[in-house]
Amino acid sequence: MRPFLSGAALAVLLLPLNMQMVQAGPIERACLRSDRDAANRRICSCIQQVADMTLGGGDQRRAARFFSDPDLAHETWLSQRAADDAFWERYKNFGATAEAYCAG
Repeated sequence: MRPFLSGAALAVLLLPLNMQMVQAGPIERACLRSDRDAANRRICSCIQQVADMTLGGGDQRRAARFFSDPDLAHETWLSQRAADDAFWERYKNFGATAEAYCAG
C-alpha cells in the first residue's frame, strides 16, 4: 500500500508540471524553442496569454511559425493578398499588445 501512496503523491506533485506543458499554446511553445536570449517561461507564457486574447487558433499557429522562419513573416508582410493583409493587422495588434502587457 505504501508504494502506491508514494506513487500517487509523486503523480499529484508532477501533474501541474505536465499540465503546464500540455496547456502551452503554439506561441508559447515556439517562443520557448526559439534561440532568443530573452525567451524564458515567464515571458513566453505572457506572450501566449496575449495571443489568447487577441488571436484565434489559426492565427496563433501561423504566427508561431514566424519564430522559426522569420522570412515567412517578411513574405506575409509584403504579400498583396487581402487575407494576408488582414492577418498582418491582427498580428501587429497582437505584437503591440504583447509588448505593452509583457514588458518588464
